[in-house]
Amino acid sequence: MSEGLTVFDLGLSEAQRKRLRTTNGLENLNQQIKRRTRVVRLFPNEESLLQLASAVLMEISEEWETGRKYLPKDES
Repeated sequence: MSEGLTVFDLGLSEAQRKRLRTTNGLENLNQQIKRRTRVVRLFPNEESLLQLASAVLMEISEEWETGRKYLPKDES
């Protein structure tokens, strides 16, 4: 149980702690996958679904790695 509370010992700001405890990022990720797969509607096999979902996840990962900061140092 105490391992789950270590985030409070990291010296993070209130905004950073809020980002870590919410599931908004995960919910957004699921919405984006759902939006992209809804366009196709019917997949010929499970592998084609996995290919599309993997491509979406790779695109999002690249965007996060290059453009955004999930836990910015400053509060601006």
